[in-house]
Amino acid sequence: MKEKIRIASGQGFWGDLVDAPYKQATGGPVDYIMMDYLAEVTMSILQKQKLKDPNLGYARDIPPLMNRLLPVIKEKNIKVITNGGGVNPFACKDAIFEAAKKLGIKELKIGVVYGDNILDKIEDLIINGIELNNMETGESVKTILSKILSANVYLGAAPVVECLKQGADIVITGRVTDTGLTLAPMIYEFGWDMSNWDLMAAGTVVGHILECGGQASGGNFLGDWKSIPDLARIGFPIAEAYPDGTVVITKHENTGGRVSVETVSEQLVYEIGNPKDYITPDCIADFTSIHLEDIGENKVKVIGVKGLPATEFYKVSMSYSDGYSAFGSLTYSWPEALDKAKAADEILRTRLNDLGLKFDEIKTEFQGYNACHGPLAKNIEDLNEVVLRIGVRSHDRKSVERFGMEIAPLILTGPPGVTGFAGGRPKPSDVVAYWPALIPKSAVKAESLVEEL
Repeated sequence: MKEKIRIASGQGFWGDLVDAPYKQATGGPVDYIMMDYLAEVTMSILQKQKLKDPNLGYARDIPPLMNRLLPVIKEKNIKVITNGGGVNPFACKDAIFEAAKKLGIKELKIGVVYGDNILDKIEDLIINGIELNNMETGESVKTILSKILSANVYLGAAPVVECLKQGADIVITGRVTDTGLTLAPMIYEFGWDMSNWDLMAAGTVVGHILECGGQASGGNFLGDWKSIPDLARIGFPIAEAYPDGTVVITKHENTGGRVSVETVSEQLVYEIGNPKDYITPDCIADFTSIHLEDIGENKVKVIGVKGLPATEFYKVSMSYSDGYSAFGSLTYSWPEALDKAKAADEILRTRLNDLGLKFDEIKTEFQGYNACHGPLAKNIEDLNEVVLRIGVRSHDRKSVERFGMEIAPLILTGPPGVTGFAGGRPKPSDVVAYWPALIPKSAVKAESLVEEL
């Protein structure tokens, strides 16, 4: 058993700093790099890509990243774990092997975790009494059955651990939880009993700290954000983990950002719901039991985490087609910029109503005034400029198309001092809606496979 391991956060989402994993691998000692690419909507995007091309469906940033990263991780014996396999982890594996061949790298083992994609099994599940009803509204999944775009189970750390046991240098997964990507190497390296709920919770908490990349090391910091040094060169967080569940959050020396109790605390409360019951496939973590302690510059100790047994269910993240939307914008200048924008909004809504168009929702924002704070926005007099941004949503595509034709006419038939219209008429875009559900763990088979180049 190792005395400690260092797990580096490499990505917080698909679109994060592309150089972050390479800098984590080269900036100092690390044993693992964890890269989180997936959000709920990402799976539907990837599913659409796979339908167009069976060789796609994964985060396409990964192969070019591996061109730089593979020589480093082989030299330094760093393992990489990522859920960037999306809905096609096997194609992602093949693309990495292809990159390795071009680099002349041999003896590379890649593990694949699959079994999370249940898109083609939904009807059979319903026949067997597993309804997949919306866990928030109770609505039957049968109401959206013909419109489902993607359906993925949130797997936990166990299948990732199996890949590591088989010697995988890289583990590519589908929809494995963000926290499971970090918990898995701790289970593997320290031989943790997966029914020791306090240890599972400790690893889960650490995974939650790392999952958003630079957000735990000073990025997007709501506190004294101006005091965070050198955000342009922010160092992503690293978890220095010990067998007893103690963890120190830090970052590489000579990098920007800051790791402190404050920055780590902000990340801990990100998207957690009930802090006493943070439910994952691996355990239930009690975030109210966490103790944080500054133990030096850019070093925060995490201790005391308590956990409860895992539930009998996995969460399922489903997406479905729910109509169309379009957005348009115009900029109104001083004087009376806000009054002009409001008048233009009223004129446009009147015209849409006179045309008898059908919309489920019409939403207006006055950017520069209330786009962020809505009705809580403070009244500001004599604004230099305001951007009128208006969007519509409807199941009637023709109504959305006609909306797009009504924006530009405001330039010559509405209030004066208008600019900012470019790019042509707004076009309808598909609306992808989210459907959360629960599924018994007994109905899902998580699988692991390791292949060697």
